[in-house]
Amino acid sequence: MLNQTSYITDYTTYMKRGFERFEFYLDKLEVLLAQAAKQKDAAAYLYSNDARTVLFMLEGLSKLYAGIHNKKRFLKIKERFKLLEDMLGAVDAYDCFAKEFQNNDHIPVTVTAYFKTQTATKLSALNDTLQKERWLGKAPVRISKIRKKLRGADWKRDKDEVNGIADFYHESIEEIKVLGLESEKGFEELEEEVHELRRQLRWLSIYPRALQGVIQLTDNQPDDKQLERYLTPEIVNSPFNKMPDAGNNKHFLLLEKSNFLALSWLISALGRLKDNGLRYYALTEALEQTELMDKSVASRIAGELLGSGNETIDDILKKASDICRDFFEGKYLEGLVYSTSVISTT
Repeated sequence: MLNQTSYITDYTTYMKRGFERFEFYLDKLEVLLAQAAKQKDAAAYLYSNDARTVLFMLEGLSKLYAGIHNKKRFLKIKERFKLLEDMLGAVDAYDCFAKEFQNNDHIPVTVTAYFKTQTATKLSALNDTLQKERWLGKAPVRISKIRKKLRGADWKRDKDEVNGIADFYHESIEEIKVLGLESEKGFEELEEEVHELRRQLRWLSIYPRALQGVIQLTDNQPDDKQLERYLTPEIVNSPFNKMPDAGNNKHFLLLEKSNFLALSWLISALGRLKDNGLRYYALTEALEQTELMDKSVASRIAGELLGSGNETIDDILKKASDICRDFFEGKYLEGLVYSTSVISTT
């Protein structure tokens, strides 16, 4: 029978391990916020110093733990991180288009100016939110409040938590398969279907990094010639597809390496298609606003300005449907989770 002192020590160690997964990224965010507070434009500092990636990790952790325990608590925390991440995403979108189009002689200077103005507007909105939500300001208490909520969570023991993560992956995959069924009929919407599917797929590749070693890859996939087409040098050698060091973890979720790489390929391919579509939509929006065009006219002109090398929305939707259909027919998501494992210390 486990004595009370041993139980308390074991639980405290376990709880600390779960809490520290958040603390690792909260520390990074706290440093960024402290530096941002010293700048004339805090939002611009956070954007330039990749605070969005840190927020992605914290959002991913919150999303995952909400699926394991304390759902209401973690969903509230997730929304805090998601708000900032979304706002930084909006800044990034307009800023990238401004930089991309400024050297294109075919794009009117008014369009480039529009994207620059929108970038500044989004940064201003983010600065307001940082103050309003008390990430910054005279009493920047947001992170301390989040830490308090995290300390009160019902952290599970290592083995139970890893089993919960495995269940969460299985549940997420089933939900993604429903979205993937749209590819059989053919996608009709870029944002609501293609982009949303990619978002959900991407979380499966973000969790390993966010969890800092709890998830590792194993190579037990039998030879599959169809799977090999996804294992391109770019994907295989990407540093983003290397798992974090196992650290002091003893319980692990193992993902099948080839399936994980195939997932990464699909995320990347959909990302390129999505970016092409958003470029077209963004240019259409800018023409509507700056040249006072009807949407149909702006849409046509946007296509002409982007040139014959740019894919139409119909082309993008068809390509996305085709690659998703092939991927889901291969049942590569179903084979992603291999098993849970433990390293014995005896």
